[in-house]
Amino acid sequence: MRIIDELPESQRGWLDFLDEAAHDVFDRLDAVFDPLRPTVWQPTLAATPFGRVSRGFGEAEWRAMGLWAQLRMHLLWQSHEHAFVLTPVPAAVARRRLRWTPEEIELLWRLTVTPPGERQRHEDFFTLPVAVAEELPIAEREPYAHWFRQARADLGLQRWWQVTDKIVLRLERLVAEHAETPAERARALVPELDGFATLLRDDFADRLGASEVVALLRHWTTATKPRPDEAWLATAAALVTPEAVTLVRDVLARIPGHREDVDRSYPSRPIVTYFHERTAVLVRGMVWTCEQVDEPWVTGLLGDVAVATGTGVGGSGPNARNERTTNAAIGVLARRGGLEVVAQLARVQAKVRRKSILTLVRKTLDGVAERTGLSPEQLLERTVPAHGLGPDGTRTEHGLRLSVDGTISYVDDAGKVRKAVPKAVRAAHGELLAELKAAAKELKKTLPAERHRVERALATGRVLPWSDVRAFYLDHPVTGTHARALIWEVVQGQAGLPVRTAEGWELADPRGRRVSPGPETPVRLWHPIFATPDEVRVWRDHLMDTGLRQPFKQAYREVYLLTPAEERTGDHSLRFAAHILKYGQAKALLAGRGWTGMSLGWWDGAGGSNQCQTVKELPGGLTADWDFHLDWHTAERDGYSNSHCVSGALRFLADGRPVPLATVPPLVLSETLRDADLAVGVTSTGLDPQGEGDYWHSYSFGGLTETAEIRRDALTRLLPRLAIADRAELIDRFLRVRGDLRTYKIHLGSGNILMEPNDAYLCVVPGGEGPGRVFLPFEQDGGMLSIILSKAFLLAADTAITDVSITRQLTG
Repeated sequence: MRIIDELPESQRGWLDFLDEAAHDVFDRLDAVFDPLRPTVWQPTLAATPFGRVSRGFGEAEWRAMGLWAQLRMHLLWQSHEHAFVLTPVPAAVARRRLRWTPEEIELLWRLTVTPPGERQRHEDFFTLPVAVAEELPIAEREPYAHWFRQARADLGLQRWWQVTDKIVLRLERLVAEHAETPAERARALVPELDGFATLLRDDFADRLGASEVVALLRHWTTATKPRPDEAWLATAAALVTPEAVTLVRDVLARIPGHREDVDRSYPSRPIVTYFHERTAVLVRGMVWTCEQVDEPWVTGLLGDVAVATGTGVGGSGPNARNERTTNAAIGVLARRGGLEVVAQLARVQAKVRRKSILTLVRKTLDGVAERTGLSPEQLLERTVPAHGLGPDGTRTEHGLRLSVDGTISYVDDAGKVRKAVPKAVRAAHGELLAELKAAAKELKKTLPAERHRVERALATGRVLPWSDVRAFYLDHPVTGTHARALIWEVVQGQAGLPVRTAEGWELADPRGRRVSPGPETPVRLWHPIFATPDEVRVWRDHLMDTGLRQPFKQAYREVYLLTPAEERTGDHSLRFAAHILKYGQAKALLAGRGWTGMSLGWWDGAGGSNQCQTVKELPGGLTADWDFHLDWHTAERDGYSNSHCVSGALRFLADGRPVPLATVPPLVLSETLRDADLAVGVTSTGLDPQGEGDYWHSYSFGGLTETAEIRRDALTRLLPRLAIADRAELIDRFLRVRGDLRTYKIHLGSGNILMEPNDAYLCVVPGGEGPGRVFLPFEQDGGMLSIILSKAFLLAADTAITDVSITRQLTG
């Protein structure tokens, strides 16, 4: 049947302008096309029956062939069919530079977008009309602009992946070039596919579509490769304008505050979206453009972007919100070079847990270190920003004071520090105040990164010359906040807390003995694993007597020595096996301490299986490997969710093979087992005040782990100083508290409570407040020490309790 006869009566008038030559081409092509014969996709026009017909075609015949193919696809799609043998025809015609008439162009687009809302059309449908439109000068496209908009609107009714990115991008550019306002131009190029794209369309559309920026916006949509080539960067450099630079800064500054979208249509497996691929491409283009911007804000902002996109959903975990954006930011930092990028890379190291990202950061730092002749560790400690602070950790100008903890206060003429800044001072020194607020924001990022780095030096036993300790730790206004509260020791010599002298620094032990190491004397952070029990006891008493709170556990740090059971098992430890943990919480905690690969789930290989190993790279070429599996009974009760997991054996490997535990260096063994103890002590279901079952009871009131023993040791020193000292005592595994109504036993591991005389269980859910002004030498174990003390103070005054859920239990 002739194609014209197949057209609906209402559409046959569309072809009235065609001459006999065009109809002759239609008839010749109809003669070799059989819609009833099964057809398969062919790679070239020559491989199809139409290739033989087209031999000797002139320009008019090629245009007629393109119209025939578009007509055929139009008819087939109305019947929801597709003859794949047609696929090479539009592409072959589109490659030829043909002089299309206005009537022919109108017909191509009419066939493409009619009937409106047609769904699931293949990219072949758009290949020819888009190519023809792109060949026209912009002014000559105007009569067809309404067709571009209609086609893009139709595509919006489909899932976008049913038409290739390239076709979508080309069509969006056609729409943008004929938009009436800058905002319409921008919205044509920024599809609303996620929350950040919505933000761009709502808050930045006018600026993105402005004449000074829109050409660069189009260029950003082509940032589809893993890294920019020279041609891409050269084009970006040619298109950059002052308006574009300001826009890039303002858009990228919104990323740290952006949160993922969560679609809970399927509660068991919610869909989480941070950046859609299209949005990620656009953002990546902006990040790459920063390579062409020589402004002081660029380095810090790229660090913000890398941290925000490199962390997992919710800001933690081993996965990245959008790894490609993170890698783009790190890549630009690497190409910018200079020591100022090191601090930003250190922030990424401290916060991000994605193994591939950390590998990239490490390679980048190694490259910078090689160029500067320093080790990566030396590079990090030499590039910690001071943020304008003086040696005392403050910066004061015109009475405005910025402190190392990120707070801004006002010092009046009498020298009194006030929390509130007077209105007159804010008006007179607004620019300075804004500068200090920006510095405070940066300080709050640097401090935790430094705490993480300094603790890593303790955990790895890093040795430094005393001159470096003084210059880069004790004298540094930011790092010194942590370092000056820690115990340092001369290797094979005396340990002490730093004391400033007229000549510099000395180390003083609890007995007042001092040592002044020479500049090249090797020094390291003191670790209790290398000390005797008496030495550890003296240091703990000293911290309690002086009220010195350390930034992390040092004097009170847990020590894990090889046990007889581990000597018997040989190459694996079961010390922290068979614990039921909250999976998501355990995964996030371990990821924050450098463990990777923890992925559990019942559904498929992509989401994980019912067992996994989480691993951590250790000093000396060792790797820790800890087994986990899903608990069948818990999962069955919870509808086969992965909300809980069970811990298994922990091994140490070298070159992929287990090594005897006795050969693992004591510091490495202790710090690794400390991670495991922390994971169990913070995420065990035995901590649940409303738990039940054998495991819950055994954990809630059973033997103490090393972390709980440290807690007991701290309470031994704290109790005599407390207001409830006459009502509290330590007995075995419990803090025993005498109230007026009952006597209570608070377990030092779980914080759960038994009531005497019959050991009835008392459920008290922890509130948000701690033990008030009580000095705690540490609070780094999930806050359990604070929780135990809070419960102790509450129960010591049990007659004052008004919470009905508690009083009912007290009175039976």
